[in-house]
Amino acid sequence: MAREIKFSLVYRDMWQSSGKYQPRVDQLVRVAPAIIDMGCFDRVETNGGAFEQVNLLYGENPNGSVRAWTAPFNKAGIQTHMLERALNALRMNPVPADVRELMYKVKKAQGVDIARSFCGLNDHRNLKLSVEYAKKWKMISQAALSITFSPVHTVAYYMDIVDHVVEYGADEICLKDMAGVGRPNLLAQLVSEIKKKYPHIKVQYHGHSGPGFSPASMLEVARAGADYLDVAVEPLSWGKVHPDVITIREMMKADGFLVKDLNMDAYMEVRRLTQEFIDDFLGYWINPQNKVMTSLLVGCGLPGGMMGSMMADLKPFLGAINAAQRSAGKPDLSLDALMVKLFEEVQYIWPKLGYPPLVTPFSQYVKNTALMNVLSILKGQPRWSTIDKDTWGMILGRCGKLPGPLAPEIVDLAKQKGFEFYTGTPQDMYPDELPKFRQIMKDEGWDEGQDEEELFELAMHERQYRDYKSGIAKQRFNTELEDFRAKAGAPIKVTRPVVEMPEFSIEEYTAKYPHAVPVQAPAKGQLLWEVDVDDDSKAPIAGTAVKAGEPMGYVQTYYGREEIIPAVSGRVVAVTGKQGKNVVKGEIIAFVQE
Repeated sequence: MAREIKFSLVYRDMWQSSGKYQPRVDQLVRVAPAIIDMGCFDRVETNGGAFEQVNLLYGENPNGSVRAWTAPFNKAGIQTHMLERALNALRMNPVPADVRELMYKVKKAQGVDIARSFCGLNDHRNLKLSVEYAKKWKMISQAALSITFSPVHTVAYYMDIVDHVVEYGADEICLKDMAGVGRPNLLAQLVSEIKKKYPHIKVQYHGHSGPGFSPASMLEVARAGADYLDVAVEPLSWGKVHPDVITIREMMKADGFLVKDLNMDAYMEVRRLTQEFIDDFLGYWINPQNKVMTSLLVGCGLPGGMMGSMMADLKPFLGAINAAQRSAGKPDLSLDALMVKLFEEVQYIWPKLGYPPLVTPFSQYVKNTALMNVLSILKGQPRWSTIDKDTWGMILGRCGKLPGPLAPEIVDLAKQKGFEFYTGTPQDMYPDELPKFRQIMKDEGWDEGQDEEELFELAMHERQYRDYKSGIAKQRFNTELEDFRAKAGAPIKVTRPVVEMPEFSIEEYTAKYPHAVPVQAPAKGQLLWEVDVDDDSKAPIAGTAVKAGEPMGYVQTYYGREEIIPAVSGRVVAVTGKQGKNVVKGEIIAFVQE
């Protein structure tokens, strides 16, 4: 008898892989019945990752959103699943164990059935508590393998992780192919080994379209015994997102698998509503390049969703790099040539950094280091001249064990700087914090909420939660949206560049200061040279001394503050970003000369 392949709609990840925001709760509640009426989904990814944070960024309560969004699927018998980052839970930095546990209690009470947990380094020690907490609070524990392609990421390597998470009690395994670079034959071998050794374990495949492997991978893992495939729907399918359910369903059906019927009228309604949400406001933050697939991602292995931010990083650097090129009597580089150099540098340094899977946040660390190396090399300086503190944290083992060995030159560099390597369990470095947050709730006169869900939001996203409670978040979002609408009209008609270029001329500054190094905004948000945002006079003045690796200011983002770190030690020769100004990631905000 033919075996059934089941589908999961990754509606949350469709949006996160496309742009900055998720639909509002009223929009989610409107689209849910049409998703159910499609009739082909056994699962829907409803929350996790950035979902909670962007609700807070709107100035709205994410707890109400999760409860309202999961309710119709719960009633229809469709399982809901979330994504969480193990040690980092729902944020980009480590989370205390007691806060991690509270997440499972809250999400189960809110109607989430499955916890998909991944560690960006595939360190099973970081996954252990995720599995145990999910089981304790009666959720299905789905442990995810961060899939990439390298000499160390073999079937045996992944099976070692599987052995550990199954021992911890995981119910399912997800192959999280975040860049879509997993080779179909290797993934099929991996699924076959999992099913042979653990026939009771369900296997789900999640692959982004990016470089083009994922449809072939879906067919091969299905043939090898996978149970579920993650898919998307138009107008957000393909590109850097996920393959569309229509194509994958037909491919599976043609190969002899049993698949559920698909109600095309309902599909078109989901498609219409999703486009309506884009037209309403979400499209302002969707990069058109995310609709494009590119085989350039095959070699470097960077996630497709990073392409937009990466190009934003490159554009401001191009002027400074070409100024250095001209002063050395060399021809200017095109943006494409610089991109190729960056890709080649990523391929070069990735093995030397221990082959961390290129998934959030480690993909950013590797890309940032590669970019600074390219700048150093073109200026005639050695590689590794600038490595930021987060990347050092990864190198030194504070996030978990790297899959491969570090190159001797990296180990030597760490020793020269007096750094110590950490070999313990990463979670042990972060003591419990819930008592502190309970006291904050009490002091502020805030209710801990149904099933302690408000306490959880404060503990998980303190800065964003405070902005939500004060009303600043809603005001900030509405102001940004009004500005977009005033400038551009309906978002569907907008042709937006990859990055908003600053109002000043980069060429003017690079000509004036040919040996200066640009300082870039590390993220999109509000520029704070000093924390007092109301004083717009506070900014570094020409001659201010700064040190490489030490913060010279901040950018207030929707998820917290990002430090502005100069690449070199020296003195500020120009400041182009004003205190309190909204900046985009990669925008040049100052120049420093050694």
